[in-house]
Amino acid sequence: MTRKATRSAGEPRWLTPEELETWQALHLVLATLPGALGSQLQADARLSFLEYYVLAGLADQPDHTMRLSRLALLANAELSRLSHLVRRLEDRGLVRREPDPTDGRFTNAILLPAGRAELVKAAPGHVAQVRRLVFDVLDDEEQRVLRTALRKVVDQVVGCPPPDCEVT
Repeated sequence: MTRKATRSAGEPRWLTPEELETWQALHLVLATLPGALGSQLQADARLSFLEYYVLAGLADQPDHTMRLSRLALLANAELSRLSHLVRRLEDRGLVRREPDPTDGRFTNAILLPAGRAELVKAAPGHVAQVRRLVFDVLDDEEQRVLRTALRKVVDQVVGCPPPDCEVT
């Protein structure tokens, strides 16, 4: 809904036509980009978008290990959904689960060599798709402006700008 030229007291602060257009474009990217990336990953590597990002998240850890609760936050997935996904990855020999040695109430996911190999195999096609869909259509200045704007939005939503955010 767009804002009228004049507002009476207590009336919502509607989006301007330009803000509405920006919001709709952002919503469309959020709704369609994961599917476009997931389709490529499924076709080329038989990995879902979420499976890829779970493997990548584990690969980014020095010991290739992360608590499931932290991995769920990183992957933006409910813990129960992530637990099912990790079980499927475990069944395929890509990850292993074990109790956290520092606190047995938690479970760790550990990237196995086969999982790292799958990630290494999938990464070039995924990066090419990200480049084709996002970076090839933006010049350097547009990328800088987008990065700055998205950092501000992330900071507003989660309370810290990337890459400073630490998911705990």
